[in-house]
Amino acid sequence: MSRVSVRYIIDDVPAAMRFYTTLLGFTVERDASPAFAAVVRDGVRLLLSGDGSSGKRPLTDGRQQVPGGWNRVHLEVTNIAEEVARLRGAGVSFRMEEIVTGPGGAQIILDDPSGNPVELFQPGH
Repeated sequence: MSRVSVRYIIDDVPAAMRFYTTLLGFTVERDASPAFAAVVRDGVRLLLSGDGSSGKRPLTDGRQQVPGGWNRVHLEVTNIAEEVARLRGAGVSFRMEEIVTGPGGAQIILDDPSGNPVELFQPGH
């Protein structure tokens, strides 16, 4: 069976590992820091690629791979308001001031230490 992984380009791999493991419930699968790490949670595998990793090397046309953008990991939570309060208390930066609700549930987007987005989502009833 193949596994799906998501690669994030990271500025500081040890800081990203601490962020994902201490704040978002991931566990370290592989630590090759400071260049690379893999963290996992509920079947989600994040490949954290920093300087020195093959995943962050410049493209053949010379473009540099950098953190950011809007594609994101989507993490389901049971109480989004409590999670937001906890993460704000820990100093996490959010891209949105308020939780957004829609027909499917509630969501908010935060940034990891390198500026990559992570979406917290609480399904509707």
